[in-house]
Amino acid sequence: MGYRLKKASAALRGAMDKALREHDLTVPQYSCLELLDEQPGLSNADLARGTFVTRQSANVVLRGLKDAGLITQATSTDHGRALPIHLTAAGQQRLHGARSAVYAIEQRMIESIPAQRMTALLADLDTMTEALGA
Repeated sequence: MGYRLKKASAALRGAMDKALREHDLTVPQYSCLELLDEQPGLSNADLARGTFVTRQSANVVLRGLKDAGLITQATSTDHGRALPIHLTAAGQQRLHGARSAVYAIEQRMIESIPAQRMTALLADLDTMTEALGA
């Protein structure tokens, strides 16, 4: 079971890597842009948790996004130490183009399984995740 999940994950990652390369993004960068679009103002730590990487890895990803002008980060805050991060207009635009490519990959994957089986599969994956305490 674990091998098949890893194999499916690797196939998805490979397809996403290829598609996102055309948008000059990596999968972790794309994931950060998606999270920031859904929840503006997240911190480095929030993005690390949301993209399943270490804080150190998230810092590298965020540095690349900042250097490309796709995100901005406050230099200070009135509350706590976490500095909020936001998408720039260029980040929104890049995300929009990349999102279409990623959604096309997901659609190709979804269409390979009948709808009623897909619903059950997603429920089963959630159950397995919960069983492992994640």
